[in-house]
Amino acid sequence: MRVLLDECVPRALRAELPGHEVKTVAEAGWAGVKNGGLLQLAAKDFDLLLTVDRNLEYQQNFSGLKLAVVVIEATSNDVAVLRPLMPAVREAISKAQPGVVIRVRTPHADAPAPLATIAAARSPRTRTAGVNHDSKSG
Repeated sequence: MRVLLDECVPRALRAELPGHEVKTVAEAGWAGVKNGGLLQLAAKDFDLLLTVDRNLEYQQNFSGLKLAVVVIEATSNDVAVLRPLMPAVREAISKAQPGVVIRVRTPHADAPAPLATIAAARSPRTRTAGVNHDSKSG
């Protein structure tokens, strides 16, 4: 899968995505491009955008966009904080679909593993799935 790392995602995480073609926004020549424009550009050359921008799905319209998005929700974008979430990110990438935002977040104290929330952005159908395989559909 062709994965674009957003500007705030440490490029060291590229090593955590074996088997994928991974580039950073800067490597693609799009440093400084705002989210709406970035999504349009990325949809032409990539399958998935990996970001830590929690507000992206609320600020942008994903309908008809041929790009999947994985949002990592963590306390910081430091590699040491994000690296433990990468197994859940890899699983989220394997389930990614165009026009769908998947959120991977740090688990609550009682949860056994990082969780992923899968939602069709700006669409009435929404699913939530735990990466720990305790999934619910709705």
